[in-house]
Amino acid sequence: MSRLTVDRNGIWQQGLNRYRQRLGQPPPLQVEGRLARMVGLTLEAVGCQAPVGGKCWVETSGRERIEAEVVGFAQEHLYLMPVGDVYGLEPGCRVIPTGGVSAARVGEGLLGRVLDGAGRPIDGKGPITCETTRPLQGRPLNPLLRQPVVEPLDVGVRAINALLTIGCGQRMGLFAGTGVGKSVLLGMMTRYTNADVVVVGLIGERGREVNDFVHKILGPDGLARAVVVAAPADQPPLTRLHGAMLATTIAEHFRDRGMNVLLLMDSLTRYAQAQREIALAIDEPPATKGYPPSVFAKLPRLVERAGCGEQGTGSITAFYTVLAEGDDTNDPVADAARGVLDGHIVLSRELAEAGHYPAIDIESSISRVMADIVPERQLALARRLKQIYSLYQRNRDLITLGAYQAGSDPRIDQAIALQPKIAEFLQQGMNEAVDLQTSVQSLEALMGEA
Repeated sequence: MSRLTVDRNGIWQQGLNRYRQRLGQPPPLQVEGRLARMVGLTLEAVGCQAPVGGKCWVETSGRERIEAEVVGFAQEHLYLMPVGDVYGLEPGCRVIPTGGVSAARVGEGLLGRVLDGAGRPIDGKGPITCETTRPLQGRPLNPLLRQPVVEPLDVGVRAINALLTIGCGQRMGLFAGTGVGKSVLLGMMTRYTNADVVVVGLIGERGREVNDFVHKILGPDGLARAVVVAAPADQPPLTRLHGAMLATTIAEHFRDRGMNVLLLMDSLTRYAQAQREIALAIDEPPATKGYPPSVFAKLPRLVERAGCGEQGTGSITAFYTVLAEGDDTNDPVADAARGVLDGHIVLSRELAEAGHYPAIDIESSISRVMADIVPERQLALARRLKQIYSLYQRNRDLITLGAYQAGSDPRIDQAIALQPKIAEFLQQGMNEAVDLQTSVQSLEALMGEA
């Protein structure tokens, strides 16, 4: 059927589409419109008919097309957010709905590749050949059909393996301020974790960090079994949002094929900030410290896509970094993330400044599934070490100033005696891998002296 001429507001075509739907004659006509206004990065189109999440092309006077996505509407007006650059746009540009939604190409051809937020290769290794396509939004899993987390995962970091044991399919948060070593810790887990596939999402970070992570931290061996999705801070907010969803979609594909996937996303905070930019641009009112309600609705939707799959599939063990602005781990995004994750690892600036790496604050960190996946003896030893470490930290000022007299409290005496060995146990070089069994044996040897 030939395309009908679109009038100024598309009113006639919209009425015809509704009439065809009532008669049971799908699909409806795609109604073109025009670009009426642009405020910031938000495009306002009139005369269009497209659903929220639908893809559109905005055609410039030079016949170039810019991809955009519908993010909201008000009566006959559609709000679009561009995926790429907006140079060349002017009033009256054609807005052409495609009738589709954002999707990703997934498959074995992605291994060893670096993609941008739209799924295009940026590593100079040629085109990607993948025949399978999945929607970026994913599909919700029935929580009653999910497999339980029952098997520990070896991440190659002694402090995590012994004291904060991670399970296959667990979702952990890595809470840290700037410059305390979270990227290095992510790189260690990327190289040393026993996983079939590693998917890395670098969302909203500096472009220099993307290059360093790929070449210095991952390296050729780590990249061979990994897929990297990079949406740096200079990309539009919708591209950063899609980058996080793309990384999750790729991980879902490999999980559904029965593989154990490690998903590392740096960072969940930048994902929330991208959604905040979009929401504020379409006049959604801010609620908590400038964050609109849609931000806190999208966080669990993204996180819940990770985890164990249904019977017969694999798992996605996910680590999400959460940027603690001003070292405040109680800001709205961090607080919301703690509520939807299965535990959190907190990195301390004080430890990092003292040269203690990885700077894991074991007092503030917790793995919520550890009690279900480790023997009772390891759990008891880990609790005992935390108690001794916490006792020393509470009395550190008295000990440092010499105000504490030896023999006053046997428990403090023991904490003072074990403190150097505990500090050595918690530290690890970035090029040193310690497997799960060795980590537990080291914990038993250390606490055997307690």
